[in-house]
Amino acid sequence: MTHVSVRRGLLYVSIAATAWGTGGAAAALLHRAGGLGPVAACFWRFAIGAAALLLTARLLGRGRARPFTAGPVTGRTAATGVAMAVSQAAYFASVSASGLAVATVVTIGAAPVLVTAGARLLLGEQPGAAGLGAVAVALTGLTMLTLGDGPAAFSAAGIGWALLSAATYAGVTLLNRASTGEPYGTAMGAFAVGGICLLPVALAQGLLPAGDLLTSYAIIVYLGTVPTALAYGIFFAGLTAVRATTASVIALVEPVGAAAIGVFLLGERLTPSAVAGAVLLLGAVVLLALKERGRMTAGA
Repeated sequence: MTHVSVRRGLLYVSIAATAWGTGGAAAALLHRAGGLGPVAACFWRFAIGAAALLLTARLLGRGRARPFTAGPVTGRTAATGVAMAVSQAAYFASVSASGLAVATVVTIGAAPVLVTAGARLLLGEQPGAAGLGAVAVALTGLTMLTLGDGPAAFSAAGIGWALLSAATYAGVTLLNRASTGEPYGTAMGAFAVGGICLLPVALAQGLLPAGDLLTSYAIIVYLGTVPTALAYGIFFAGLTAVRATTASVIALVEPVGAAAIGVFLLGERLTPSAVAGAVLLLGAVVLLALKERGRMTAGA
């Protein structure tokens, strides 16, 4: 497996989170153009993502360099795929029960807390006072950004689904932080397993798009390649160099990217509270990234 430096690992996680931020807007456009539901869209993300990585492996395998292979699915890979499928399905269930804002805050906000606790217990990572402070500031910024329009309705079922989504996402992060396997091969196998898990629900929901087919399939290809194959592949690669807590906080820039797309491409407006929340969140991410690089420099 190719060695990834801390600097490159931070860059990889940041790019992955930014790419994930485009996924929600693409899925919304896909629903508008082709009428696909969220689980069906997620199935296609996984299916195209697995196919894209398999094709890349085959093409690169013809040359001298072969950075990853389409090997057998390991227990870790299967667990990653199941966790990713459960996380996606639980998030959509939370959105249905509590609304988008609450589901996003609880799911994305709880994830770094669970990752920090799990990394301490399972991986022996010490977040320190600065790390815990960065998590707290980032969560404050996330809440201000996502709930900037005012109070939202809470549902016990919605909160429960959101916490399940956060817990399974945290499991994905911790599993692959501890992994010594090939990150792109892991992502490819996980997409295949996750797609199989989501297929029955996707079939019941309606698997094929209708309406504007050209636009729908173009968006499906984008969803499968950029915020899925590319994003998860480099996220898993970044996890080999960056601590789990740091990666989970950096991943919080996903809603910032989604908000930027809403403002610049969809004509949406952010409240002053939401803008302040985005600044807080990004500030926490930058400080934690600098702390990570400083820690590695000191240890070098």
